Amino acid sequence: MIPLDRVRRRSGGPSEPGAPDAAVPGGDGGDRPADARLAPAWDALATVCDPELGTDLVSLGLVYGVREEGGVIVVTMTLTTPGCPASESLPAMARMAVERAIPAAEVRVDLVWDPPWSPALITGEAAAALGFTAR
Repeated sequence: MIPLDRVRRRSGGPSEPGAPDAAVPGGDGGDRPADARLAPAWDALATVCDPELGTDLVSLGLVYGVREEGGVIVVTMTLTTPGCPASESLPAMARMAVERAIPAAEVRVDLVWDPPWSPALITGEAAAALGFTAR
């Protein structure tokens, strides 16, 4: 078990509307934007679970941002490792979930590796569910 005090959790503050995806190490990536039009996309992404961890993409900190770009909803996300067995299925599942939530929208998922994912991005509830312990 990893002591929870060794895991830096995301902050809860919203990103600026229309701002580009924030860098995750600062704790701002993955936070829901103030733009209510994108809330259904975030809600949809929170229903997609990593098949190995059984926890949703948003709680795991795998979604770095959701923005609208030229009429396209762009989801920027990562995976726990570049060799993740779900490297093809999770981005496809994310895209399909957002398309179901916002049927008229064109959706693109950008899979990025920089910044790399770390357990520091997991929400407190998900960390506890995954067995991270508090000191």
